[in-house]
Amino acid sequence: MSTQPPPDPGPLLELSMSFWGAKAILSAVEIGVFTALAADRCTTEELRTRLGLHARGARDFFDALVALGALDRDGNGRYLNTPAARSYLDRGQPGYLGGWLEMVNTRLYGYWGNLTEALRTGQPQNEIAQGGPDLFETIYGDPERLRLFLRGMTGVSTGAAIEIARRFPFQRYRTFVDVGCAEGALPAQVGLAHQHIMGGGCDVAPVGPVFDEYMAGHGLGGRLRFHAGDFFTDPLPAADILAMGHILHDWDLSQKLSLLKKAYDALPDGGVLIVHEALIDDDRRRHAFGLLMSLNMLIETPAGFDFTGADCQGWMREVGFRSTRVEALVGPDSMVIGVK
Repeated sequence: MSTQPPPDPGPLLELSMSFWGAKAILSAVEIGVFTALAADRCTTEELRTRLGLHARGARDFFDALVALGALDRDGNGRYLNTPAARSYLDRGQPGYLGGWLEMVNTRLYGYWGNLTEALRTGQPQNEIAQGGPDLFETIYGDPERLRLFLRGMTGVSTGAAIEIARRFPFQRYRTFVDVGCAEGALPAQVGLAHQHIMGGGCDVAPVGPVFDEYMAGHGLGGRLRFHAGDFFTDPLPAADILAMGHILHDWDLSQKLSLLKKAYDALPDGGVLIVHEALIDDDRRRHAFGLLMSLNMLIETPAGFDFTGADCQGWMREVGFRSTRVEALVGPDSMVIGVK
């Protein structure tokens, strides 16, 4: 008979119930907890009253956020934001991630309840499963949903955009266009960091007013402009550098290759394509976020999937890029750089 103690079930229990913590954070963003604490610390009663919450669950809710690492509590029992929450979950901060989390809360949280069905059928579980239009028709056909989606893309992209602007040698180039730009998080960060860069962003026409508003808010309206077009049917804008962020994973392999080839054709000799995504690690063992994002593509799209850096490098070489490399950015994102 073995004298070894049984394995600790705690990690499995925590993993299996991790949706509890996820929903607590999502609801905190929805309610505005972190924004409410931006100016000053609050007691339980002060914060509960400020947010309009019932007394029964408020203390447990706030203390759960402390235990999860999203809030802190001082020696006088007053709640305050952690440094990360202050930077990324306060609506007044430029690095606000909540746009993405608001979209997750509004759309994805419910659809992920049907993951088992998606795994059995290989079919999306969003509006399509309910007989509605696909993801992009749904989003782009509704101005309110479109703004929520675009704000979400800004939230999930801003950290990587800051790193790309900081680390890539833009000083060697003159023009830059972000393909599938959404609000324009990446063009804005590049434009702010590199005063000589001209260019802008490319997306479908309904995005244009939102992009222009975002650029104007960053003082870049006269330098970075919007190019309207469908990147599958229209030529890509010409530039020294093109970027595709969180774009390729929406599509099947043939569509991925088509977009990479269009980028290659639009670039001059020596031009660069930057693809940034939540890449899966090459061994497919460690980067859970990238793998789960790929399952999100199963939920959301007919044939999209995420990929490794090695996958993307191979596809780039297949369409003609002469050199490629992968560089980690921030959080789950990395960029794959292809030189024509």
